[in-house]
Amino acid sequence: MQLECVFFGPFRDAVGEKTVRYETDAEHVGELLLDLESTYPDLEGRLVSDDGTEPVGKAVVTKNKRDVTHIDGLETELEETDVIRLVPSVYGG
Repeated sequence: MQLECVFFGPFRDAVGEKTVRYETDAEHVGELLLDLESTYPDLEGRLVSDDGTEPVGKAVVTKNKRDVTHIDGLETELEETDVIRLVPSVYGG
């Protein structure tokens, strides 16, 4: 499936673009994040915790503007029309 992924702050710097249409076989947010880490080496280790259970630090991952921690966490299912936003914990004011 193809998803829209929007990156903020240092994540955008690591990817080189703010928004990408990303082709993936991931069924869940956690799988997508690991896939993104593999595709963009500068993201490696910055999206998913070492134990694979949550985003790194206080990073915020949203699905259609809703924080995935309020859905099913990294087990949140993905659909073709989803917009995934990734905001690092140190970004903002």
